[in-house]
Amino acid sequence: MKVSHYFEWERAITGGHAQSVRNQRTILDRAGIEYTTEPSLDVGLLHLNNMGPRSVYYALRARRKGVPVLVHTHQTAEDFRESFAFSNLLAKPLKPYLRFAYSLADHVVCPSEYNREVIREYTDAPATVISNGFDPSRLEGRESLREEYLDRYDLDPPVVFMVGHVIERKGLKAFVETARSMPELDFAWFGYLNPTGGSLDRFLQSRRTRELVEQSPDNCTFTGYVEDIRGAFAAGDIFFFPTKNENEGMALLEAMACGKPPVVRDIPTFEWLEDGETALKAATDFTEPLDRLKDPDLRERIGANAAERSEDFTLEAIEDDLVGLYERLA
Repeated sequence: MKVSHYFEWERAITGGHAQSVRNQRTILDRAGIEYTTEPSLDVGLLHLNNMGPRSVYYALRARRKGVPVLVHTHQTAEDFRESFAFSNLLAKPLKPYLRFAYSLADHVVCPSEYNREVIREYTDAPATVISNGFDPSRLEGRESLREEYLDRYDLDPPVVFMVGHVIERKGLKAFVETARSMPELDFAWFGYLNPTGGSLDRFLQSRRTRELVEQSPDNCTFTGYVEDIRGAFAAGDIFFFPTKNENEGMALLEAMACGKPPVVRDIPTFEWLEDGETALKAATDFTEPLDRLKDPDLRERIGANAAERSEDFTLEAIEDDLVGLYERLA
């Protein structure tokens, strides 16, 4: 079996989407599955990870040629909103476009049960839920970086932290306002200050995003890009993820694997997390759960439960599901 594992605009896309594709290729390498990263129809399966126009073109050709098409549903219009300047406007035509694009799939892969429910509005193609997963090896040796990163950003434990692109959809306003109402805690957001991590940050950032960052309180730090993401998970103590909409949340899985207790918004994406056991949840006011997690014993208990739960999402745990799907389709 040979697979065309194509990720359109691969050089431009960063974050969890890009890491998910790297995770898939790691699994393919481990399983000994031959693949090309170029779009090709001289294969047993065409697997598309970003439905841009070139991917749509090859999907149409693959259907005519009888090559099975597998599409990863990383994007939805719902998830696209509040991500960068003009994203709310562009989300309107994006939904019918994605409906057409996803309809070209013989099968779709959804990273979560929530995403599968959303995708039912886009296509009636058979769907399989397979987590984006995370690679535990990316986190090894992080403990040695704790003091360096605490000192670099002048942080005092327990540190409330977030990892990811600084965009409104991920709960930027809630993060800043919660930090303002809890001046006794240090808040740190590790990650790009724009959606792509490129050089167009001032253009891509919405005015509201810039205002929230610039007007944030003194106890709220935005680090920008960090060269070693292990430092973020080493310095942080409580993972604060007030995202409004998420297909899964890879940084959440990684934080849980590091034993960091998560505080999340109570949205359908996180129904698999048990409130009070593997996470603390809140609808709008996050000060109460964060205040509770000042207790080191509670942090340790929920963090340990979260680490145990994260084992279901390692690359090793999801490998058989992805490889088995390939074997059924190819």
